[in-house]
Amino acid sequence: MDKKFIITIGRQYGSGGRIIGQKLSKDLNIPCYDKELLTIAAKESGFSEEIFKTVDEKPTGSFLYSLVAGTYGTNYVSNHLPLNHKLFLAQFDAIRSIADKGSCVIVGRCADYALADYNVNCINIFIHADLQHRVERAINEYGISPEKAEETVQKNDKQRASYYNFYSDKKWGAVDHYDITLDSGKLGIDNTVEMIKQFISLYQNN
Repeated sequence: MDKKFIITIGRQYGSGGRIIGQKLSKDLNIPCYDKELLTIAAKESGFSEEIFKTVDEKPTGSFLYSLVAGTYGTNYVSNHLPLNHKLFLAQFDAIRSIADKGSCVIVGRCADYALADYNVNCINIFIHADLQHRVERAINEYGISPEKAEETVQKNDKQRASYYNFYSDKKWGAVDHYDITLDSGKLGIDNTVEMIKQFISLYQNN
């Protein structure tokens, strides 16, 4: 990449967004941050990494969350803020810290929103696929039982949408909030990566 760009990838569960991000980062020779972002946020904020994993891209209103939060909470930001807001802000800061370091791929976690008003060039991507394709991928790639695969796909999508819609002023998956949306079920993983690379090249040369 000739210029510094941050590539953010939103994705439906089972669409292959994580592996697309990894392949893209390898081809472009830039870092990819997925769950690694949680480790960075924990290190920089002082929160336990376990609490970040517990609430990762999930709604945070449950009684179980309250119990875990009470166990792992710290004094990051104001004590007057709910812990879920503190955790989001910690990830928000970690995303910006990562963006300061150079070009990279960031998967999920409202990265497009965190960088919307930041002084950095972003290409925001959303990966989707039809339900049947994602169910089959959940079974074949993630090892989820056929009996639970469709429920798991829909549950994870609902959690990601609730998390994104709650913390941002955008709607998860809405096409007008992204620079490009791609159907990985129709294109396949490798062709989706190639399409993104072509888009980046055209965008840089525009």
